[in-house]
Amino acid sequence: MKPSENKTANHVGIILDGNRRFAKKLMLKPWKGHEWGAKKIESLLSWCKELSIKEITLYCFSIENFNRPKLEFDHLMRIFEEEFTKIIKDPRLDENQIKVNFIGRTEMFPEKVKSAMDKLVEKTKNNNKHIINFAMAYGGRDEIVDATKKIAEKVKENKLTVEEINKELFANNLYLKNDPDLIIRTGGDRRSSNFLCYQSAYSEWFYLEKTWPEFEKEDFLQCIEEFEQRDRRFGR
Repeated sequence: MKPSENKTANHVGIILDGNRRFAKKLMLKPWKGHEWGAKKIESLLSWCKELSIKEITLYCFSIENFNRPKLEFDHLMRIFEEEFTKIIKDPRLDENQIKVNFIGRTEMFPEKVKSAMDKLVEKTKNNNKHIINFAMAYGGRDEIVDATKKIAEKVKENKLTVEEINKELFANNLYLKNDPDLIIRTGGDRRSSNFLCYQSAYSEWFYLEKTWPEFEKEDFLQCIEEFEQRDRRFGR
């Protein structure tokens, strides 16, 4: 599904970058920046509700991030487990009918983190007004490879012919089915970093110098307002 052609942002992707640099500026340990970043996500949920944004996809942890130093990695896993366990108890999930998904190779995570993810997905599986996708153990190229393998298996099992393969079928075998209208990257870097390689073909991109913990509501509003002013021609 391509991004919506109207001027309203229905699906927003965010690359949550700069947590470690934020911590370094404050002369704190790297994981303290990740803790600040986790708190910022709580604020983001409120902003999205105010703006009637239906879906958000957050790039939280890439496959390459498994190579972080062990001490930082262990703290990150603790933060993920604590935050996902806390979200399960958040009354806004049911009040606002928020469905939570995790996209990526989540089987790579330690059991405690994976268990917290699974419980959150199970709790919200019937909610249908808003969607939060956490990209965890995620890589855009890996997603494309995994989708290709799924399709190849169906061809191998004679459940699908080569002639039936098209863009729509391929998209339906990806982790994420809906394309983001806009993608925001915090932290100052101007690259996609393997985020939603397929789905972002027609997304509008916004690069902010602020790190993720420094990202505020007015920054979010500014991105949304600029998005609404852009002329999206989709090749026409």
